[in-house]
Amino acid sequence: MEADILIHKFQDLPKSAKKELLDFLDFLSSKYEMKKKEGNECFSFDWSGGLKDLDDTSVGLQHKANQWR
Repeated sequence: MEADILIHKFQDLPKSAKKELLDFLDFLSSKYEMKKKEGNECFSFDWSGGLKDLDDTSVGLQHKANQWR
């Protein structure tokens, strides 16, 4: 039943809006597929270890951040 409503509303949209809606659906699908693979819906820490090549300590990085401001 919900699919019928969606199809009807989709058919009434202009072509550009249909493209936008399909892009949004692709975004939502990929977002929830990633969450399924991770097994949770919490934060992902895929950025973890991104600064491992730096020789600075956390205090050194804080000082640099203050200088940049």
